[in-house]
Amino acid sequence: MKTMKNWLLNGLLFLVVTTAFSQGKISGTITDNQGSLPGANVAIKGSSTGATADFDGKFTINSTANTGELIISFLGFETKTIKFSVTNGSTLNLGTIVLQSNSNQLDEIVVKSSIIDIAKDRKTPVAVSTIKAAEIQEKLGTQEFPEILKNTPSVYATKAGGGFGDSRINIRGFDQKNIAVMINGVPVNDMENSAVYWSNWAGLSDVTSAMQVQRGLGSSKLAIASVGGTINVLTKSSDMKEGGAFSSGFGNADYLKVQGSYNTGLMKNGLSASILLSSTSGDGYIDGTKFEGKNYYIALGYKLNDKHDFQFTFTGAPQWHNQRSSAITIATYQNYGQNGEPNTRYNSDNGYLNGEAFGMRRNFYHKPVASFNWDYKINETTKLSTVLYGSWGRGGGASGIGGIKGFNYLNATFRTASGLVDYDKIAAYNAGQTVLINGVPSTRTQVNGEYLNTTSTGSGNTNSGISRVNSYNSHDWYGAVINLNKKLNEEFTLDFGLDARTYKGIHYQGISNLLGATAFGDKTNVNDPNRVLTETYPSDPSLNPFASAAIAQKVGFDYDGIVNWYGAFTQLEYSKNNLTAFIQGAISQQGFKRVDRFNYLTTDPLAKSDFKNILGGNAKAGLNYNINEQNNVFINAGMYSKQPAFGSVYPNNRSVVNDNVVNEKIMGLEVGYGFRSKILTANVNLYHTEWKDRFQTLADADVNNPQGYYNFSGIKEAHSGLEVEANAKITDKLKVNGMFSLGNWEYKGKASSSRFDVSNNPVGGGTSLPLYLDKVKVGDAAQLTASIGASYEVLTRVTVDANYNYNDKVYAAISPTNFKTEVNNGSLQLPSYGLVDAGFTYKMLVGKNKDKSVNFRLNVNNVFDETYIAESKTNIFTSDNPATPTYKGIATTNQVFFGFGRTWNFNLRYNF
Repeated sequence: MKTMKNWLLNGLLFLVVTTAFSQGKISGTITDNQGSLPGANVAIKGSSTGATADFDGKFTINSTANTGELIISFLGFETKTIKFSVTNGSTLNLGTIVLQSNSNQLDEIVVKSSIIDIAKDRKTPVAVSTIKAAEIQEKLGTQEFPEILKNTPSVYATKAGGGFGDSRINIRGFDQKNIAVMINGVPVNDMENSAVYWSNWAGLSDVTSAMQVQRGLGSSKLAIASVGGTINVLTKSSDMKEGGAFSSGFGNADYLKVQGSYNTGLMKNGLSASILLSSTSGDGYIDGTKFEGKNYYIALGYKLNDKHDFQFTFTGAPQWHNQRSSAITIATYQNYGQNGEPNTRYNSDNGYLNGEAFGMRRNFYHKPVASFNWDYKINETTKLSTVLYGSWGRGGGASGIGGIKGFNYLNATFRTASGLVDYDKIAAYNAGQTVLINGVPSTRTQVNGEYLNTTSTGSGNTNSGISRVNSYNSHDWYGAVINLNKKLNEEFTLDFGLDARTYKGIHYQGISNLLGATAFGDKTNVNDPNRVLTETYPSDPSLNPFASAAIAQKVGFDYDGIVNWYGAFTQLEYSKNNLTAFIQGAISQQGFKRVDRFNYLTTDPLAKSDFKNILGGNAKAGLNYNINEQNNVFINAGMYSKQPAFGSVYPNNRSVVNDNVVNEKIMGLEVGYGFRSKILTANVNLYHTEWKDRFQTLADADVNNPQGYYNFSGIKEAHSGLEVEANAKITDKLKVNGMFSLGNWEYKGKASSSRFDVSNNPVGGGTSLPLYLDKVKVGDAAQLTASIGASYEVLTRVTVDANYNYNDKVYAAISPTNFKTEVNNGSLQLPSYGLVDAGFTYKMLVGKNKDKSVNFRLNVNNVFDETYIAESKTNIFTSDNPATPTYKGIATTNQVFFGFGRTWNFNLRYNF
């Protein structure tokens, strides 16, 4: 070990810089009265001089002044100011400096802008958990970004199909379309459907300083859709302390990641800069899910004086990844497994084409985001914070269309004995060669001299083929948030602000691969219904952050979804002694417009609809009371009137407005208790949320109403639960954490329906379909979760940790439209499961002053290689067909995604 240490020291010495001569030095040790606080920041007030505590909490800082004040801060702790006086050439030892824990508070040095609504411990009356950068860097490894939250109460995170960035998260029984995601105070949920695609933010974990999860209504002042909760992500800023890092990680399935970053710190001229670059690639744990991603982050800052602070950031993460998007039956997994056990890595989209791996399903995207922040301290009681931002998403997803003799590419006739898709066979047929289709020799014919693929499945005598098509979901998005923060007096603070956004979603299809055919016949454009197209487009993201969204030849559909948002918000906060209270209100108007270039003639007024404007808003109030230094209680309540999604306003991919569209109504109530001591921090929360007027449609089976549908109203959900979260420092070396949450999330009452035709016009007659949903469990998540974990420093700077995460009352995803009869089985409950994760950390101090470090980290997830069903897309009970075989008590006809087995990764990081 000594030889290894000397080798590393010699290799890294060239990076070590010497400190400038100063009049004196100041040293000390920073702790929380239980253990050291490595990484704590030390700065001399009024200067750019700073230092960072080493792993043992020790620091040394040079001072060019004989007297002054030290500002000592650490994420999650109260900032401390200490006066000093040091003589020339001497060293002043301040001894042990104790910071007071404030575990859920993100320090004001990190959070400068009043736009960012960060909950403060024992002050903001919401249920909240905070995860800091150090934990993300250590434990995330090859996991997806949302999975770092899986040990938070009422959170259920899965990898879904298992592709890079395809994970999803559920909070208190609400999916991520009903969870607000904010990055530095800016909302990022898609403005058409409120979705969050984590693959677009694949590099977010690299630049996160801290992440805070506010369950329930949250503390955001904006009128956003935080039904289940709000995820606040704070990224690194340009004026972080001077230094940088290089890291490299590798893991199972050829996972490889390299990263480098550097921060100038705040320089004497007020300028600062920060840059980060990274690259990630791998074959993917699931068969056929190879991926590659890049990440760039650039931040520039200028602190003009004590009144003006400017920050500019530009970041993006271009990536592509092959997917397993088809949830197949348990029986199919077993068919390609051994001894009745499922092959959980099996991917029904996977295959080979011309000797190379190929899959129909592939996601590719590049979403660069730019923001400009201006924080203006008008005077001691007034602060103006402004952010202007823009986003230019380019990309989409590839999938298979068309068919051969009535069969799509997933049919058994195109499968090899090992279950792979025989793409060579498809390409041979498409090119005019004779192949066996279900044992029958088949040869396609040319159409006007072309082997012509179409969207048809080729049933009967229709001549068609199979293609891969890209469905583009690009966008141009611009917005601004302005907040004025005014301290009225010692007790009252008033906030008032504006939130404006404009969004243009650009949706169309283009051919990615003709798979041996020579052209594609498209009849979907009414303005040119007999087009023959030959252009193909790669299923890869453009690395150019300013790439055009246009392609020359579009197929299938071509429309724009335009959403304008105008909002205003205000908050009045009261704080005196042990009591804190707030009242908030926000109002917003969303305008929805649809521009369709395929379904309507250019002369048709519906080719460009008018804006459909809908008002919405929220009102919230809360109160926190600190009983004493250890105990506090809080209560909050609120209501939302949430505008429907774009597809609810313009259903069925048509430009006729749904006249029955109404706002969704959400009401929430929450109470909580907190306990703080030197050893134990604990929180207990009770909540109840009601969600009314959910939008839901169902295709009409009546042959007299082709492509018509039923529109349901009156769908209601109720989500109630208990949450417990605790952290304990048993000794200086041993830390223990745990959580428990139990929910009761179910539908209420009965819903009714109305009929509409393909153009969204009401249709009379037929049978009105009721939905019998009363007491049916809300699916797609675990309603009981628990975890317990511990970390122990076995030797100086050598730590081992482990965590057990348990999930029960996991219900399958259900479609409310499947409950058309009063007698039903409700929601299918999946088998419970528990997973163990473990890690090992070693930190070696290097450099002349031991102020730099080399960090080694090993993560092992699902240590015992547990096989478990993470989610089911169907709701089939064994009683539906008693002859159906079962797996762990579940009918093998259910279409599921299994979770990952054992995975591992190792990371080496040099901090300087």
